[in-house]
Amino acid sequence: MDTKSVVRDAFGKALVEAGERYPEMFVLTAELKAPTRCGLFADRFPERFLDVGIAEQNMVGIGAGLAACGKMPFLVSYANFACLRAGEQIRNDISYTNFNAKVVAMSTGLTFGTGGPTHQSYEDLGVMRAMPNFTVLAPADARSLRKAVLAAAAHKGPVFIRSGRGEEYDVYSDGDCAFTIGRANLLRDGNDAAILACGFMVHEAVVAADRLRSEGIGARVLDMHTIKPIDREALAEAAKTCKLLVTVEEHYKIGGLGSAVADALADRAHPPILKIGIEDRYPPIGPTSELRRHLGLDAESIAAKTGEALQKL
Repeated sequence: MDTKSVVRDAFGKALVEAGERYPEMFVLTAELKAPTRCGLFADRFPERFLDVGIAEQNMVGIGAGLAACGKMPFLVSYANFACLRAGEQIRNDISYTNFNAKVVAMSTGLTFGTGGPTHQSYEDLGVMRAMPNFTVLAPADARSLRKAVLAAAAHKGPVFIRSGRGEEYDVYSDGDCAFTIGRANLLRDGNDAAILACGFMVHEAVVAADRLRSEGIGARVLDMHTIKPIDREALAEAAKTCKLLVTVEEHYKIGGLGSAVADALADRAHPPILKIGIEDRYPPIGPTSELRRHLGLDAESIAAKTGEALQKL
């Protein structure tokens, strides 16, 4: 699809929808009520909303206390602050206790390119998938983010949701957005390469697959919206059928989707795995679309790298 939607607008509406379904749900944020659109929930349920100020560690502690009392807190902040500044509290107060709390990280990857490395996170999937008890989700667009919020609310236990904040391409329409935790979505079929993508790289992967098909290369595309627990069945089928596996993520190559795929396939025969992601350095600051192109995370680069890798087999 060539249309775009503002991700954080969809997120704010999804919080309200979940709040209608789950009276035990609270939303907490750290001085980001407007930028994350948590204000929509605050307007609808003021008695179930807390803005703790610029104190992310305290936010997690308060959320853990609410969870200990049977409530379901959604803890919302920018990625770097949610996963790294409050990492110890998430580990000790939510992961260790297995509390029913949800951590939502906005501005992940390159989605807030002008904010730069201080406000973005390229390590979050590696950090959060290493936390015991956590389910880790990376939805592909605004519609799947809505589904991820609702799925997280229905799930008992800690959940991490990786998201952006601005406009992103629509991958799904209203009627075709399936979202089941632990189950990848097949968006394109093919037996030459399997492009395994998560988050907003799914759109780039679909466009890349269409480009490859015009060149006579069949590439299947899997939306790996759940990083943990990963869909081992879909991975096993791709490994059995395709000549090459390609992982695409707006995250460091270390620790993210590519590492999760390699871990899942480590005990079985599989074709070569090409990891496409951010190299082991901090990206520059700039507009998101330009950064993706500069770092080789656009559809043209993905198609070119996949084609080159297939030629070497």
